[in-house]
Amino acid sequence: MFKKPLLYGLFPHEIGYLILLGAAFYVSAPAIGAKPWQVMVYGAAVIAAIPVLIYRCWDEWQQLPNRAFFLTLTAAWVALFVFLGNATFNYLDPASLPVWMYGIYTSPDVDEDHGLLIPFVVLALYWWKRKELVAQPAKLWWPAIFIIAFALLLQVVGFAAQQQRLSVIAMFLGLYALTGLAWGRYWLKSSFFPIFLLAYCIPVAEYAAPLTMPLRLMTARIVEIIAHLGLAPDLIREGTQLFDSQHTFAYEVAAACSGIRSLVALTALMTIYGFMNFKSPWKRAVMMLAALPLAIFGNVVRLSFTIAVAETMGQNAGKAVETKAGFLTFAVAIGCAFLISRWLEKTGSDRTLPENTVTP
Repeated sequence: MFKKPLLYGLFPHEIGYLILLGAAFYVSAPAIGAKPWQVMVYGAAVIAAIPVLIYRCWDEWQQLPNRAFFLTLTAAWVALFVFLGNATFNYLDPASLPVWMYGIYTSPDVDEDHGLLIPFVVLALYWWKRKELVAQPAKLWWPAIFIIAFALLLQVVGFAAQQQRLSVIAMFLGLYALTGLAWGRYWLKSSFFPIFLLAYCIPVAEYAAPLTMPLRLMTARIVEIIAHLGLAPDLIREGTQLFDSQHTFAYEVAAACSGIRSLVALTALMTIYGFMNFKSPWKRAVMMLAALPLAIFGNVVRLSFTIAVAETMGQNAGKAVETKAGFLTFAVAIGCAFLISRWLEKTGSDRTLPENTVTP
């Protein structure tokens, strides 16, 4: 049934799918108002990922009961949100909730583009956990209907109140409940990770202002303290703006420099790493909670380095570093996250969670 794999163990259709996936991300560049063909290309990549995953996990897929039952209900559930997911009420928003989400993810006005990647990360993690998932007893579990009913009620409320984020939660919660209905409560427990990563697909950037301003002020204050220790003794801070005494250079800790941009990516990355490598809840929690201070620390390092360059080489050099060295924030944070992980691995007997290990 299966053809011989080609490059790096990939099947021919998987190579074609990777081309489609690359095209989907290429056409999803930030822009005002997503065009229908862009939505179709990205949607095709998401839909095609399901049969590609099933083909790759064919042996495990064959062990699951109620496959047609699950696929039929899932198709009906997704169709509900595609055609009646978003209340337009004579506004310009599309009736399709996934199309509305795509428009948010590709908008240049908010930092939500990570939402484009998360569904594929979740599917990849399902592949990673495939042996653990099928090792659990799988059968119909009718109490999951109550979760589905709650998700449906949440959608009704979100639709009537025009609160699309409630509808997004309802859509993902319903998909999660359908897996429990088809394959049981043990599946729900084992698949909580990675399914809860879909929470990062809920657009929340426009509500982040109350968090962004304190982070901006904290970053500016820390950089001011470091500068006064000898880096730039004449540095003056006015709110989130930083000047020298002659105002020959000026930098503002803008929203993009507050850590909020890297915070979501870091939290998601450290959550995935924590769940894949640790069994202890407290170690997983440490990895997740470390994302906020690491995001701030990374931005402090980048801004301090920028000011040092401006002090020694001039304003133009500082500006060049500010625009081209944004990777420093993430690089510093990732390096520190690695050190935290190494410390956690040496703490206690629970070091790592091997791939596909079945947990009781």
